[in-house]
Amino acid sequence: MAEKIFQPVREHFKVPISVTSGYRSKKLNKLIGGAKNSEHVEGRAFDLDADVFGGVTNKEIFDFIKTNLEFNQLIWEFGDDNNPDWVHVSYREGENKKRVLRAVKVKGDTLYKVII
Repeated sequence: MAEKIFQPVREHFKVPISVTSGYRSKKLNKLIGGAKNSEHVEGRAFDLDADVFGGVTNKEIFDFIKTNLEFNQLIWEFGDDNNPDWVHVSYREGENKKRVLRAVKVKGDTLYKVII
């Protein structure tokens, strides 16, 4: 997955990109409130956050992945209309759906709105 998503993002922007979450055990995923069917548990997803190092925005990362790379799910995680708080991306060899979603909080619950 790193060679399909992370490395192309790094090479394109030529700045450090932070991976704030990668593989999670089921126990950790439950403790942090991750989705029950999270691809993090399968080692097929990670969260990228440009805010850690700067030089590029999370929106720019989101748009680059959406336009240029193969992915299973790409999620604009919270934030506002200008920039997500972080970018979730997953990849499955040979079975990528290219689902684009936006995570929002409604009455304390996380909902995922389909963008594409």
